[in-house]
Order: sequence, then structure tokens, then C-alpha cells
Amino acid sequence: METWDQAGERGFKVDFLPAERRIGRMRRITRDQLRRWDLMLLTDDATLVVSELVTNAVKHGEGQPVRLKVLHSAYELRIEVTDGTSTPARLRSAGMADENGRGLLLVASVAKEWGVSTDGTMTWCSLAIPGGRS
Repeated sequence: METWDQAGERGFKVDFLPAERRIGRMRRITRDQLRRWDLMLLTDDATLVVSELVTNAVKHGEGQPVRLKVLHSAYELRIEVTDGTSTPARLRSAGMADENGRGLLLVASVAKEWGVSTDGTMTWCSLAIPGGRS
């Protein structure tokens, strides 16, 4: 894990090979870093987003290495997950009995905004920091 704190922005990134066991580890790393940044109010939403975006990258990334990057500015927490494939993540309609297909809907419901990079390799979202503190 690489961390930084420069010019009003803090962050960390973790590169890893796709494996389902990594999903829980990425949630724990995120939760621990939010505690260090005194952003515990965002823990539930941020770990949900990390879980959903990393799960998508592991399942649909065609075996490509995955990167989780979390940036913290004075007003928002930005979470980015890159999987190296050009197939962009997209919202899906899941039926009542479907076990999958709700991940990005959950992300969209808690995020201030979300999107996909123009090349389709990275999905991101931002969460507002309560009170806009650094």
C-alpha cells in the first residue's frame, strides 16, 4: 500500500491480483485508513462502495490486476477502482429474485456522484465529507 499527504490531498492506493479474498482486505484497509483520517462517519458508505467496486473488478476484470485508490480532500472522499479492461461498468436492472446486479445501484445511492473513465478501465465515485472538513 502506498500512501501520501501532499498539497491538501491525502490518499492511498493498493495494487493487487484479482481474488475474492482480496475484497474483504480492501474493505479493512479502507476502514483503517478512514479511522486514521478521522472520517469514521464515512466508514459504512465507503466500505460498501469499496466492496461493490472491487467485487466488480474481480468478477469482470478478466484476470487483470486491480488498483484501489482512495483520495481525501477537504470536501470529498474519492474512491477509484481500476481493472484494466475497457468494458465499462454500467447500471443493471435486477429482478426481485436476482442475486447479482445491484452493486452500482447501491454505489449510486450513497455517492455524491459516480462515473467511469472514458477508456472504461476505471470506475469511481465521490462521497461528501460531512461538514467539509479536512
